[in-house]
Amino acid sequence: MLLVEIGQANTTQGGNMKQESMKIDAGGEAIDLEVIRAKYAEERDKRLRRDGINQYIEISGDFSEFGKDPYVAEDLKRDPVVETVEILILGGGFSGIIGAKKLIEAGFEDIRIIENGGNFGGTWYWNRYPGAQCDVESYMYLPFLEETGYMPKEKYSGADEIREYQYHLGKTFGLYDKALFQTHVSELTWDEARTRWIVRTDRDDEIQARFVIMACGNLHRPKLPGIPGIMEFQGKMFHTSRWDHSYTGDDLSKLADKKVALVGTGATGVQCVPFIAEKAQQLNVFQRTPSVVAARNNQKTDPDWFKDLQAGWQRERRENFYSLVSGVPQEVDLVQDGWTEIMRILGSVLYKADDAEGAAKRSKQDIDLAMEYADAERMMQVRNRIEEIVQSHEVAENLKPWFRFFCKRPTFNDGYLQAFNRPNVTLVDTKGLGVERITPTGVVSGGVEYPTDLIVFATGFEVGTDYSRQLGLTITGTDGLTLSDHWDEDYQTLHGISINRFPNLMVIGQVQSVGGANIVLASETQADYIVELMKETRRKRAKRFEPTDEAVSAWVEHFHEKGLKNEEFLRNCTPGYYNNEGQPGERKGFISARYGAGLFAFNELVEQWRKDGFEGMTFQLEQD
Repeated sequence: MLLVEIGQANTTQGGNMKQESMKIDAGGEAIDLEVIRAKYAEERDKRLRRDGINQYIEISGDFSEFGKDPYVAEDLKRDPVVETVEILILGGGFSGIIGAKKLIEAGFEDIRIIENGGNFGGTWYWNRYPGAQCDVESYMYLPFLEETGYMPKEKYSGADEIREYQYHLGKTFGLYDKALFQTHVSELTWDEARTRWIVRTDRDDEIQARFVIMACGNLHRPKLPGIPGIMEFQGKMFHTSRWDHSYTGDDLSKLADKKVALVGTGATGVQCVPFIAEKAQQLNVFQRTPSVVAARNNQKTDPDWFKDLQAGWQRERRENFYSLVSGVPQEVDLVQDGWTEIMRILGSVLYKADDAEGAAKRSKQDIDLAMEYADAERMMQVRNRIEEIVQSHEVAENLKPWFRFFCKRPTFNDGYLQAFNRPNVTLVDTKGLGVERITPTGVVSGGVEYPTDLIVFATGFEVGTDYSRQLGLTITGTDGLTLSDHWDEDYQTLHGISINRFPNLMVIGQVQSVGGANIVLASETQADYIVELMKETRRKRAKRFEPTDEAVSAWVEHFHEKGLKNEEFLRNCTPGYYNNEGQPGERKGFISARYGAGLFAFNELVEQWRKDGFEGMTFQLEQD
């Protein structure tokens, strides 16, 4: 354990820890922050690129094949839909399901849901790669468990179970009759005269909707690295979110005579490597940046434990988890997983149960330094675990992550590191540069060509790019203003939900709003907000609402004020989607687009906003 004591060791007058005193003992192993900081900066600088987020290719034009749906037996045949509805929801993942369910409960029945995929699911419809699994505990992640009585099979559900549960929710809440699947919205245009959104799709549908809810999320549109020669490859290639089971076999048995190149070692790569390694003739894993890989320790759900849970258990569990990962200590850790473990370490630095008064008096310098030590200790444990598992010293060294714990999303897996002990698995460490090029027959890194039959891109989804590009549609508000132009430099919203110049349009997603490890909880929070806004609109008998420019400007200023500490932290991180590929100042990254003060502060702020009469929101009455 970390032995440093704030205000008790290496102090100057006033209790501030000397910056010169950088060495401490962590369970018998020295931590020298000067050395670690230098190593982190060196590894970050290797990976910084001028093109930042633009290094990735949009799935369109010549690359459209990478985005096609391989999971439907045949293209849907139906006539174009021409109709008028009160509420249109774009997206049939958890956000869309949650939003529809809560609106129906509030008395809003005239709803249409449009989903690109062939069924409900969102991210989980697309992620069918081997080993796909949620890294947040099922008992918190899956919504409405108390209401449906559903018992997750395991502590961490696999993608198949999550997807089937979403189908179950669709049936339970009567959503299938409201849904149009295999349908892509291409245009959203505001018609001021009719005070409606005109919605056009790739199936020639034309739907007029009074209100539109964007519940599309930002983890569904594949992104590809712009590797020279990618389209010259003559073998098979696909993105993990469009897994071709006909090529690999459902059990991957068809890979027995194949040489596989996997590009990307984030959460997806970590999950699928063990399964490919077991079946492929040869697997070459191309790594730009190692991931934090902690133990998963999954387990079956105990039916007796689940049966004895008391009413309100899921809400209590979620709040306990969110408090812990926000650094607020709790008497008991209900979840006890890798997320809460690191925050228990960091939280103990901020709060000491026997010294609450002293904690309040500690300087920010003291706290930041102690947090950095605690983080360094946890990362040392991560690297030591790699040494214990991976037999090759060289491979182990290349797998070690050198950045702070939350610079990239941590992963949890009990087979990834072990896979590199197999004779048919090679780690190709690109020294932070990524793949050099692709030839017709292989993948090149460091001047060496690796013969390849199949390239699997485990490179994630569009995050941080233009919002309309992520969705693949054009959104036009008042006076012909497009959302891309309105958000050219920064998002412009009120609470991340509504947008000035875009009346009756609402967003459930990571755009200047709440986030966190459990995105489903954030979606429920935003859906509750939307329900209250819709109820107020109905109560006022209004046909149109829109936040004022002043209200939006105030929120954007407040939002960035609360997120400044995140931006400073992320700037020192290795590039990735958390920090917009090393450019957090762009303000559209995965983390910088989240409310820095957290869920509880957001809820308090919104509750006061409601009590104040939805200040800053203009309503146009039906008779106006």
